[in-house]
Amino acid sequence: MAVVETERHGQVLVVRMNRPDRLNALNTEIRSELARIWTDFRHDKGLEVAIFTGTGRGFCAGEDMKESLEKGRPGGERPKLDDPFMSGALEKPVIAAVNGFAMGGGFMLVERTDLRVAVREAVFEVSEAKRWLLGGYNHGHVANLPYPIAMEMALGFRFTAQRFYEVGFLNRIVDAAELMPTAMSMAEHLLTLPPASRVNTVHMMRHMRPSPTAEQQMLAAALHDHGDKGDLMESRAAFAEKRKPNFKGWKEPDDRYRLPTIDSARAKYR
Repeated sequence: MAVVETERHGQVLVVRMNRPDRLNALNTEIRSELARIWTDFRHDKGLEVAIFTGTGRGFCAGEDMKESLEKGRPGGERPKLDDPFMSGALEKPVIAAVNGFAMGGGFMLVERTDLRVAVREAVFEVSEAKRWLLGGYNHGHVANLPYPIAMEMALGFRFTAQRFYEVGFLNRIVDAAELMPTAMSMAEHLLTLPPASRVNTVHMMRHMRPSPTAEQQMLAAALHDHGDKGDLMESRAAFAEKRKPNFKGWKEPDDRYRLPTIDSARAKYR
């Protein structure tokens, strides 16, 4: 069974993650296969639009915790082949058809897409605050959401599809039977546009999205190191074992009061 399936519908490629028993969690195999498929899609002159979806109850559960625990390190491995979808090199538009849970890295896949339709039952979560020493501070900012909603996202609260539609993160919410027809209808609209207009407009719109400043990214890098890194694997072990985590927080208790600053991060990383 292929961990990622594809279907061609004229100029539209459907990319379907296919590990339903693991809610399409991102192990090394699926990451590598997605990189290959997106590379082929980018260079295929007969394909212009992609629809990205999943099999089963989940769109994508994000990091494969079981694999991380087996390998003894968090976060999963980057594929050897560059993934143009994740790097931003892919010029062609991608539509997310979110069929269920989109958690952690699965949320980040949705975030990368240009148009988004989800089933009413879909659930979203930015999980970084649960798995790292810094929550997903940038996601609400990139989505142009107000501060309290961006804060809620960064702290790992879950969002329903209805709520994300109301705040503008999703274009459509539909019944499950209408998910793929709706995504295909959106793709067909894109194909009515002049090819240069479609590609140029997507390119321009992507460049207008907000992004953290270089100094903010340096501060984020410093905060990722500020705390007891043993908590990273503890969070994953507790998740896999279905128990309450035993977090340490900081190696030195007073470190909670010695937070990195923009100035200290600039001195460290420049």
